Amino acid sequence: MSGAQPARPAAAAAQHQTFLAFDFGAKRTGVAVGTRMLGTASPQRTIRAEGADARFAQVAERIREWQPDALVVGIPVHPDGAEHENTLRARKFARQLRGRFGLAVHEVDERYSTTAALEEGARDADAGAACIILEQFLRSL
Repeated sequence: MSGAQPARPAAAAAQHQTFLAFDFGAKRTGVAVGTRMLGTASPQRTIRAEGADARFAQVAERIREWQPDALVVGIPVHPDGAEHENTLRARKFARQLRGRFGLAVHEVDERYSTTAALEEGARDADAGAACIILEQFLRSL
């Protein structure tokens, strides 16, 4: 018999999944990391970059650092659920993440995430919003 270890059951593997979440913005993109097992997110340094090349270079660094199983992107909409210009930008960002990094990308309604982050006393509203987005996603699993 070879020295290979038996594969973990799917349920056990799923609970150890790591996710990297983004609160996309044209100038700043909040970042958070979390695991399914803990169900919580930790804020990370916000990406401050304009333009896709600069932004994706920093995203690539975070992906190398955290080795996530999947990504989560907050999708902004109006309070009534209607889409707007930033909705389209965030969806484009999500599609680009899928294409560039080959990871699953989950989209999450991020209404009021920045407001909630500020109410919770976040020092960095963008990273705080990314935490709220990721924790909302983790609760949905």
